[in-house]
Amino acid sequence: MCRLFGMSGGGQRVKATFWLLEAPDSLAQQSRREPDGTGIGWFDEAGRPHVAKQPIAAFADEEFAREARELESTTFVAHVRYATTGSVEARNTHPFEQRGRLFAHNGVLGELARLERELGDDMQLVQGDSDSERLFALITREIDRRGDVTAGIVAAARWVARELPIFAINLILATADGLWALRYPDAHELWVLERAPGGQRGSHHLDAASAAGRVRVRSGTLAHQGCVIVASEPMDEDPGWRMLRSGELIHVGPGLEVASTVAVDHPPAHLLPRS
Repeated sequence: MCRLFGMSGGGQRVKATFWLLEAPDSLAQQSRREPDGTGIGWFDEAGRPHVAKQPIAAFADEEFAREARELESTTFVAHVRYATTGSVEARNTHPFEQRGRLFAHNGVLGELARLERELGDDMQLVQGDSDSERLFALITREIDRRGDVTAGIVAAARWVARELPIFAINLILATADGLWALRYPDAHELWVLERAPGGQRGSHHLDAASAAGRVRVRSGTLAHQGCVIVASEPMDEDPGWRMLRSGELIHVGPGLEVASTVAVDHPPAHLLPRS
């Protein structure tokens, strides 16, 4: 499955160093098939989104994913892709950017032609051939219609749950001052940590890594500053990690307040079987 990671410092910028793949001799890496792409998105001081991403098709691409990236942003989105729909190339690598927002997805949607017909002219938002970018375009359209990110995600998720065969639509969406995460249904896990300044020990920097040996992040800033992290799995031993419920959508605001709502309260109408 793909690996999702999102982090918000609220209204405060966070300096952090990211690695999207561990060292090549990592036992965790040896025990799992190789990913098909890695990417990270962040926002500059003017709130403009930036994305660094690359498909993994050669050793040079692996080096891109393993090198340390020192970044500063209010919110971050990182993704390690295992391709299910769409070819292994840059245009299908997460995160995606639309209307100044960043998006990453872990899941599978079927009947993409049906989704494309629903999008109509909004297909112009889509550059690649992945199901993820088409889902993002639907969310973007619904946000534009409603003028609210939470309402847009809820509307899109409910349409997909009702109309399309799906396996999962776990997602993270970020703006310069907000972060949203949805888990639906319960095929894949998605976890959230509301980390106090300094973590559970107090005055301690952040050093977190996925058990799969993929995304790793360190931040000295977070020794004295709070944050909220969303990830496909708990990334350290902090007891505060909580798994989102099926259908739960959370929004992290600029004050690090976390609001939770039920986006979809029923199973998908057409659930794809596990492969």
